[in-house]
Amino acid sequence: MIRIIPYETKYQPDFQRLNLAWLDQYGLTESHDLKVLNDPDGTIIAHGGFLFLAMEDDKVIGNAGLERETESSFELVKMTVDPAFRGRGISKILLETCIDKAREEGATRLILYSNSQLQVALRLYEQYGFRHIPATGAPFLTADVKMELSLSPNP
Repeated sequence: MIRIIPYETKYQPDFQRLNLAWLDQYGLTESHDLKVLNDPDGTIIAHGGFLFLAMEDDKVIGNAGLERETESSFELVKMTVDPAFRGRGISKILLETCIDKAREEGATRLILYSNSQLQVALRLYEQYGFRHIPATGAPFLTADVKMELSLSPNP
């Protein structure tokens, strides 16, 4: 049974392993990624963000997070699922958890930066109502996609 739990520091090696796997696979690993993966507590949690882990038994099989941008917006960050567990709807559960948490925190907007190579992820975001906007302000050199989801009650 899959369950979603809040991030705990003891899971940092799993968080790093899962994210480096996909970043390296697509040649997208950058210094900003390494900073976040080495210290998620200091880079995300300490600044009002949230990380969530998908667990099966005691194994971390996926993660996703929210990095606070402003009082009313978050950036969706570091969403991935272990390849052995893909196709089971875990990404949807993680994404829904992040959207719900952003709303709970009073956010009216959720953004994300991505790369055009990640077509499966981009289609998932589109299914949830994210729309493409100009890819400006990215903390990553490889981010050629920016998307936004309005969380306002009347979008």
